[in-house]
Amino acid sequence: MQHYMVEFVLPELSVDVFRERLNEQQKEIELLMAKGIIKNYSFAKDYSKLWLIANADSEFGIMKIISKLPMNDFMIPSIMPLMFSKTSSQVVREYALN
Repeated sequence: MQHYMVEFVLPELSVDVFRERLNEQQKEIELLMAKGIIKNYSFAKDYSKLWLIANADSEFGIMKIISKLPMNDFMIPSIMPLMFSKTSSQVVREYALN
């Protein structure tokens, strides 16, 4: 499995369409995160971009994941394979026993 970062550019959408699709997308993202497929998901405050880090066997696998997202028709993806990806929850702290 390879880690990939996907950056999505979002066009301006009507508020109603955006909210409806965003709620559907959040549910799908949570499902994929629970399965361990998506590791990270971030959304820009100005609604212009989304980022996610996911695991897949290939770039084609990432495209299959993206195709399932409810906002797929509105997002322009840019996919990058990553050397590694770390989060603060993965850091194991060593405590000194003094």
